[in-house]
Amino acid sequence: PIDRTSDDLDIIFSKLKDIKAFEKFHPLLIQQLCYYSYFENLEKGVTLFRTGDLGANWFAILSGNVDVCVPSENGKGHTLICSLEAGAAFGESILYDTPRNATIITSSSVMLLRVEQKDFKILWERNKQYLHGVITSLSQLTNTLDPKRRASEFDPSLIPQVATNKLLKDDPTRNPALPIVPNTSVRIQHAAYVLRTCILSKAPQMIRDRKYHLKIHRSCLVASEMVDWLIHQSPIVHSRSQAVDMWQALLEEGAIAHVSQEHYFKDKYLFYRFSGDEDRTLIRPSNVEQNQCEQQLADVILTLAQVGPDAMLRMILRKPRHQRTIDDLEIIYDQLLHVKALSHLSSLVKRELAGVLIFEAHPFKGKVLFTQGDQGKFWYIILKGSVQCIVYGKGIVETFHQGDDFGKLSLVNNSPRIATIVLNEDNTHFLRVDKDDFNRILRDVEANTVKLREFGKDVLLLEKVPINVKTAHGTYQVCYKYFVMSGIVEKMLEYFLETYLCVNYEEGDTSLDDFLSTYVIFMPIYQICTRLLSIYKAKPQQRFGENIGLALQEKVKVIRFILEWYDASRETFFEDPKINIFLDELYDLILVDMKIYPQLKEEITLIKSIIENDTEYKDIHLRKLPWKQRNNIDKPNIIRQSDEVIFKVYCADHTYTTMKMRVDTPAAKIIRVAADKLGLRSDQPDDLKLCEVKSTGERILYKETDLSISYGLSLNGRLFLAPSDHLDALVPLPEQSSFSRGTWQKLEMFGSKELAYAITMHDYQLFMAINQYELLYQVFGRYKFGKITANLDRFMRRFNEIQYWVVTEICLTPTSGKRVQLLRKFIKIASYCKEFRNLNAFFAIMMGLSNIAVSRLSLTWERLPSKIKRMFSEFETLMDPSRNHRIYRSTLTKLTPPIILFMPLLIKDLTFIHEGSKTYLNEGLVNFEKMSNNQKSQGDISGELDGCGTMATPSDRT
Repeated sequence: PIDRTSDDLDIIFSKLKDIKAFEKFHPLLIQQLCYYSYFENLEKGVTLFRTGDLGANWFAILSGNVDVCVPSENGKGHTLICSLEAGAAFGESILYDTPRNATIITSSSVMLLRVEQKDFKILWERNKQYLHGVITSLSQLTNTLDPKRRASEFDPSLIPQVATNKLLKDDPTRNPALPIVPNTSVRIQHAAYVLRTCILSKAPQMIRDRKYHLKIHRSCLVASEMVDWLIHQSPIVHSRSQAVDMWQALLEEGAIAHVSQEHYFKDKYLFYRFSGDEDRTLIRPSNVEQNQCEQQLADVILTLAQVGPDAMLRMILRKPRHQRTIDDLEIIYDQLLHVKALSHLSSLVKRELAGVLIFEAHPFKGKVLFTQGDQGKFWYIILKGSVQCIVYGKGIVETFHQGDDFGKLSLVNNSPRIATIVLNEDNTHFLRVDKDDFNRILRDVEANTVKLREFGKDVLLLEKVPINVKTAHGTYQVCYKYFVMSGIVEKMLEYFLETYLCVNYEEGDTSLDDFLSTYVIFMPIYQICTRLLSIYKAKPQQRFGENIGLALQEKVKVIRFILEWYDASRETFFEDPKINIFLDELYDLILVDMKIYPQLKEEITLIKSIIENDTEYKDIHLRKLPWKQRNNIDKPNIIRQSDEVIFKVYCADHTYTTMKMRVDTPAAKIIRVAADKLGLRSDQPDDLKLCEVKSTGERILYKETDLSISYGLSLNGRLFLAPSDHLDALVPLPEQSSFSRGTWQKLEMFGSKELAYAITMHDYQLFMAINQYELLYQVFGRYKFGKITANLDRFMRRFNEIQYWVVTEICLTPTSGKRVQLLRKFIKIASYCKEFRNLNAFFAIMMGLSNIAVSRLSLTWERLPSKIKRMFSEFETLMDPSRNHRIYRSTLTKLTPPIILFMPLLIKDLTFIHEGSKTYLNEGLVNFEKMSNNQKSQGDISGELDGCGTMATPSDRT
């Protein structure tokens, strides 16, 4: 073994891990077997060792069979106990230098791995937990055997489960090469028929008999050629991985299969065939069949593109756990982020679950999953379908649906099931966690958790999390780092100052950014300023070994924190007047400290630049913090609290007054001033109500504490002031009624690309004006913070403007021919908005085209060219809300900035995180993991706009 090079070990490992017999061996165990083991090839009838021998080797069977025998009762010959097959390992008596308990004789040609005693003891010490599950205990087999019993009466439960591989191979929920349904659905069966017919008509050479390893496989295709062919059929298929997903969707329902049912669909030189082709002669389809299938091919590809991502997720979940790659685990983890039942769990627990979850599918309703009184073995999460919960004597007490979980209580308490679970739908899918894994994860989480206590109370909870760190060679290795999970606000601030503002700060670690992007939720500005000043002013205490050098470090950390804070907050940094007071006081302190610490010269220059709002600050700061660089872009028109806005307030008789007030003026003040101007009774000011009246007549009342009222109005909404008992008399203004004429003549003057570009550039300005805190104010409740969300309101209003502009223009176009042209134009505008990565406008246009007032124009839709219809159908798949908008999210990950996000979905994600977990935990600890998840979903909005200034102007009209 000492002569084996790393290349030798890699070759051995690649061979061993692909051997079916070693599927239950842990990869770490296989790696070490590569180093310590020897290969043996023995003929039939060879005795490895006899009963009573002192052993010197441990064995693992690669192929073939061996017989386990003991001496007969009369001392003549041997009695056969059982046979061990490929995958069995035996000979552990060498650990204790005890005699062998049985005689082992090869019953066929056998290939073995042999490990010598001294090496096996090393293996045992390093991998005890992995070896326990694969060793066959000969002592257990022989000690339980009554010599008077015949071999045929031997208890099969004592025979090691070497047939596990076969059982796994035959289990469709554990073997991704097998279908998960007994019968192919009509939709997938039709898709396979269309694809097969098109292949036979366009590329018949793809389906033919092939010879491999002296065996002929009839009517099969090569997987890599199937992927190539599918990519060239439609622009919808934009990558090889997407094509693989689509073929896997056919495989999991049995429409295609690997020729020996050993592989799920892989983009390799592997053979697959359409269902039934093995037993039938290939006949070229008729011209009628070819034409029909070619017309239906686009729709089929669209269907497969929709179901492909789900099929890929199920395939990953059906893989043996040790075969899941890092990318596989990330896909599972991303799915778990949106599972309702897991919303309260930490990121570490979700990552642990990603590695142990098992897919389970049941084709028919009515099946009993488990019965009341059974011992609990699994925890279930519903991936698809629903189940009924039945309690003895009560009947059906609850129905659980997709995203719900059940079965956890009996695992936690180690008690019997308290209810019976019956499947309520066909094709119900579960994510399942075994009891051992469930208990281990709970135990590991506890072991990886560190609590910091001060004065007898928990002040900080840290959790050790694995992260991928890039090495000097460009590769990644797993390292462990402690992340803040919860804590009191002052202690979290101290922890970030201590660990994240030092020289060896790691790029890519976002914990400090998470804190600075969400502090408004749990820590007021005055509290941050007070604590920072306290830390800056602290004096070193000699009796504790503190020195002047430590004091300088603390002062520098405070100043660096302020620089990070300023960079993260951007235009909102100076909104609170307490910031100016804090900076002035800190500046004076630094001036005094300069006499003792001349090293603070650079820091005082930066603080002065912030105070003076120096334009040179950005260049200085970015040189100091290179990972924060952003491209120069046009400054957006940002709405600030101090800005003034002009708006009208109407009475019930439609008289009005025009008002000019600050954006952050509360509704109570608007009511008071408007009442004076309109001459409404002032003897009962509390009786007056400010409300919005929509064009439909709907009324929305405002609370007295509401801010930025004018920017929160809906399309065609107007502000009204009236006594509470007269609200029913408020009716819309005549000007709020529908338009009588469209502007389709003007739209004809501009190309689709030009319009999309103009829309996008305007949307960029609105999107850039939103600061990250507005999203938090919106989700957590703006009334709690007393802050405006006018920039966010304006951008959300923009979405509605585009949506209803599309509906209005199409419905007001007088002739059918012009409507067809306009409908075609809007679909092309949506296409260019998608090309410009303006997803917000893209969705707005698509929702406008999907409005019932437009979709019911069947004659207009029928006259659209088939190419435009296919384009619209492709766009509709992006809008598919199933599986938490997975298709949209998958598309988003493939785009590069600049991107204008679909804002309603972003707010939905933040709301899901907010409502699914508490902001404060026990003893007043802030749930900082919730803040990190918020920031991860929200992202840095300005980061999505990186490079938007470089977008090219459309060169020609379209």
